[in-house]
Amino acid sequence: MSETFVRAISGAIYVAILLIACWFSEVSFKILMGVFLVLATVEFSRLVRFNPSVGFLLAIGLYTVFGFFNNLGNNPDIFITSFAVLTSVWLIKKLFSSDSLVIHNDIYKHLLFVGYIVLPFIIIVKIPLFVGDYHPATIFSIFMLIWVNDTFAYLVGKTIGRNKLLERISPKKTIEGFVGGAVFTVAVGLLFGRKYEAIFGPANTEYVFIPTFWIVQALIVVIFATLGDLVESKFKRSANVKDSGNIMPGHGGILDRLDSIIFVAPFVYLFYQILNYVS
Repeated sequence: MSETFVRAISGAIYVAILLIACWFSEVSFKILMGVFLVLATVEFSRLVRFNPSVGFLLAIGLYTVFGFFNNLGNNPDIFITSFAVLTSVWLIKKLFSSDSLVIHNDIYKHLLFVGYIVLPFIIIVKIPLFVGDYHPATIFSIFMLIWVNDTFAYLVGKTIGRNKLLERISPKKTIEGFVGGAVFTVAVGLLFGRKYEAIFGPANTEYVFIPTFWIVQALIVVIFATLGDLVESKFKRSANVKDSGNIMPGHGGILDRLDSIIFVAPFVYLFYQILNYVS
């Protein structure tokens, strides 16, 4: 059985599970993200070498209180988003420096774990609830934009890619692939705006009919999905491993599959909060 076929089957199963859990109910989606968080905790603890038991306590405790029940008002959301975004900014700074991501202080390791892994998973389950009732299309459209960006960045880069994007971290990524992914992602975002109700069903906010909303959201996805993938690649290089895990044949670990969304989610959520503030 070829690696490409195994990768395709594994990816299809992952998408099917995500789609079913997302659309079945709010609880099923939160349970699935909780399972993914536990798996991500195991993988990240191996990458940065900390005791996973402490990670489990932090992940399960914070996710249960701030993610699963989600009834504590807006103030925790501001703190959660701010901490996650600041952690991402710190990681971006490290990405473009020669510094390793190996951290020796246990306190810093766990703070990084909370900001880079736990809080983004909490934000992911908050996104479908941002305008009130649970609306799965809100988060699933972001997943779809990420998949479009990944697919066309790969296809364009493989076809005409010549100039490396950040060769020392990810030798296969090219500037041409990045631009190609951006063009197709923005185009698909605009298509979502024009055909939203036909694709996703009834809308829960008027923003989804505004082209500028989709352009900005698509660009956030393109930029931070790419950065998220590069950051995880640097973590793996620092740990001297090829994949974060092996739970998904052909894809590696759960972090290899979700590195984009955990980096994108805080910035998309910040974008939503800004829209809510100015409207």
